[in-house]
Amino acid sequence: MNAAIRLPVEQAYASELQALARSDDRQRPAGWSLSPQAVLTYLLGGKAGDGTPVTPKYVGRRRLMETAVATLATDRALLLLGVPGTAKSWVSEHLAAAIMGDSTLIVQCTAGTDENQIRYGWNYAQLLAKGPSQDALVPTPLYRAMQTGKLCRLEELTRMGSDVQDTLITVLSEKMMPIPELNTSIYAQRGFNIIATANNRDKGVNEFSSALKRRFNVVVLPLPEDMAEEVAIVSKRVDEMAGGLDLPVPKNVGEEIARVLTIFRELRSGATADGKVTLKTPSGSLSTAEAIATMVGGLSQAAWFDSGKLGAEGLAASLVGAIVKDPVQDKVVLEEYLETVLKKRPDYAGYYAALNAAL
Repeated sequence: MNAAIRLPVEQAYASELQALARSDDRQRPAGWSLSPQAVLTYLLGGKAGDGTPVTPKYVGRRRLMETAVATLATDRALLLLGVPGTAKSWVSEHLAAAIMGDSTLIVQCTAGTDENQIRYGWNYAQLLAKGPSQDALVPTPLYRAMQTGKLCRLEELTRMGSDVQDTLITVLSEKMMPIPELNTSIYAQRGFNIIATANNRDKGVNEFSSALKRRFNVVVLPLPEDMAEEVAIVSKRVDEMAGGLDLPVPKNVGEEIARVLTIFRELRSGATADGKVTLKTPSGSLSTAEAIATMVGGLSQAAWFDSGKLGAEGLAASLVGAIVKDPVQDKVVLEEYLETVLKKRPDYAGYYAALNAAL
């Protein structure tokens, strides 16, 4: 039998959610599967009431997750904002799973997203045969979330046009969606809300109108400030993803994660860790998510082609791919970093040679 590559998180973490629900006797907002306190435990990790361990889904400031959960317990929508790779979609998915037990009501916003994909569409065969009717109407994830009192996730909200974004204003303010073709409206059931994500590097692509901004509470998810925190995040996700892909994890993976993250953090901050050397920054974000992808690529290379040995040579191609987004500008940035920083570090000699060879 074929197995799904990736299950919805409410299925992947079903045992944790069930354990939390069994021992959760605190007050729950209307329609919620767990209390806000239990949702927070699910996100940040800890133990259920019966002692079942709960793995952390987000490693970062507790107050940010408290604000996100508290917002969704009101009638105000939540906007998770941050640079690429700050776990916006990951947090959004886990919030929906913990609160409603369903993270699958999702709209992926793009430049081609139109009102029909946000509000509702039509089955044109039915429409031509019978005219506008409830049977001919095709509900969107947002429509179904309003019907059932669940959370709808809108990914990369600023990727779609401002005029399409503004179709959400009535939904967010009035909690209803007019259907003029049927001379009726749909009214949101208790529990309905929206979690949207947006990339703050896309500022200026499709700006929010002031009316739409007012209807969201914004939580900004930052890149990890502390090196140890980022190493912990990458190590956890790499271990999880390697298990899902049946890739062996060599003993030195922690050391290589630390080296890769040192390179990423120095380049994205524009200075070495000790602050003594100023560096040019590449055009990409060099996020935590890219570090995870780089390490998983290195594990695959090691498992299939390098006899299980994880090192600079196997990671170099993925590193160059993450850093050099612009083949001219970013190549210069990396070459200068190699000559001014890595060349002088004996413990990075392998990376200096492998990255030069990969360029």
